[in-house]
Amino acid sequence: MRKFIINALKGFGMGAANVVPGVSGGTIAILTGIYTDIVNSLDAFTAPQTWKALLSGKFREFWKGINGNFLLALGVGIIVSVFSLAKLMTLAIGNYPILTWAFFFGLILASAAIMFTDVKKWSLTDVLMVVAGAVIAVVVCTLSPTETPDTPLMLFLSGAIAICTMILPGVSGSFVLLIMGKYNDIMEAISTMNIPVLAYFGIGCVVGILAFAKLLHWLLQRWEKPTMLFLLGFVLGSLVKVWPWNDMSLVTDGNLQIPGAIICCIAGIALVAGLNYLGKKNNR
Repeated sequence: MRKFIINALKGFGMGAANVVPGVSGGTIAILTGIYTDIVNSLDAFTAPQTWKALLSGKFREFWKGINGNFLLALGVGIIVSVFSLAKLMTLAIGNYPILTWAFFFGLILASAAIMFTDVKKWSLTDVLMVVAGAVIAVVVCTLSPTETPDTPLMLFLSGAIAICTMILPGVSGSFVLLIMGKYNDIMEAISTMNIPVLAYFGIGCVVGILAFAKLLHWLLQRWEKPTMLFLLGFVLGSLVKVWPWNDMSLVTDGNLQIPGAIICCIAGIALVAGLNYLGKKNNR
């Protein structure tokens, strides 16, 4: 039960991060030491032996194969977080943008620092992978939002694409929804429990995450270090999106709130440091 609660809390953190455009749930997953577990568990869903066990009535073997208790705890935490914090996050960004973004800037900055300390030996190839990841993240994060049609197919594709980025450290699924012109629609659907919209979006999420987890599992098995360094670059590059003073209207008004922003940034760093400590302590 203790392990279930801890994993649910980690899922809650991932869900909270994924609600905010510019913050990645994948970063939280890496930070709390469950990223590889997530990828491996999701990859097991597509393995033939997994479904063979289920169809043969060996439910216990199926549940163990997909690490069911872990995924259940994580899913509960994510769902509770998304549905409870969607409106809160929207209000925080709308009413306290500088302080909110400063908090997430500190969170991501600390996450990147921890990922750097995990690399024991650097080579030129390692540096290039980080740079490549950072450049691509900057390009993605500086894209402008577009308009897309409100059709079931578009909602399905939005879910499939967004969920893939939600498990990539440094790449915000919510920001991808923003780029595709679907962020407000999905947040409103969550707040008002619009079942048809959530159903099309949810089916896309399931299909997308299972397919993408297969690719990530393959990459991590063959090129774990280059893949993780590339993802580290994504984390660094995403900082351009969460810079607290991106909104020039706030800068021109002179309402910079620098002391408050520094405090919120430090709070984000402290939260990451605390989660990292708890994660390492739990894995001992």
